[in-house]
Order: sequence, then C-alpha cells, then structure tokens
Amino acid sequence: MSAAVKGSKVKVHYTGTFDDGEKFDGSEGNDPLEFEVGSGQVIPGFEQAVLGMKVGESKKVRIPEDDAYGPHNPEMVIESSSAQFEEGLNPVVGQQFQTEMDDGQPVLLTVVAVEGEMITLDANHPMAGKDLNFEIELVEIAS
Repeated sequence: MSAAVKGSKVKVHYTGTFDDGEKFDGSEGNDPLEFEVGSGQVIPGFEQAVLGMKVGESKKVRIPEDDAYGPHNPEMVIESSSAQFEEGLNPVVGQQFQTEMDDGQPVLLTVVAVEGEMITLDANHPMAGKDLNFEIELVEIAS
C-alpha cells in the first residue's frame, strides 16, 4: 500500500478544533478535501501531517501557529475614522470588508473594535496566532 508523498493528489476527511475543543471546520457531511501534497493549497502543518499516511489511516495532530496561519501581527491592526467608510455604513464588530493592497492583492479586514468615530480593523487571518488541532483520515491517493 502506498503512502502520501509530495506531489500526491489526496482526499481527506478532517475535523479542525481549537485547544478549547471548539470546532472551526470539517468535512463531515461533505465531500472530502482534495489537494496536492506540497503545492501550498493547505497550511504547511496540515500538509506535513498527511505526508506518509496510507489510505484508511487516521491521525490526530496539533499544528502550532507557525505552521498554521502564522503569529498574529500587531502591525496588521489599523485604526480608521468612520469617515473613511461609505456614507450610511456603520461598521460593527465582526463585520468584514475586502480591499486591495497597493499591488492589487486582495486583503480581508475584520472590524475588531468600534469606539465612537474610531474603527479598529485587523488584516490578519482570523486564525492567525492560534494553534490548531486536526483529526485527519486519508481516504484516497490518486496517481
């Protein structure tokens, strides 16, 4: 039986949780996640966990923030005046906006605080700074 190696196209079922047990994602009830190992389609720690797995094998892994979405970068948290938003738009905590960097790359901003006219926005990935836990089952390796 072959094992997953760099370049393997794999299908996995998975459940992702935070350290407190809260589930943040999973494939239960859906098609398995399909990706090519080593292509950067999933976070580095997830790819690393799948390497060497055989079809039918399951495992539990804990992926530190550095191998997940990286540490939370305080330089990516900015304050803006509500005057910077479209007239009539009243941002609320948790609301997300998409904008573009100078190079045209899209960036997602999440409202993390609203204090009077000042709006605090976070451009970090919502799971940056978090260690992640996964239960992974390898269901297929395609050639």
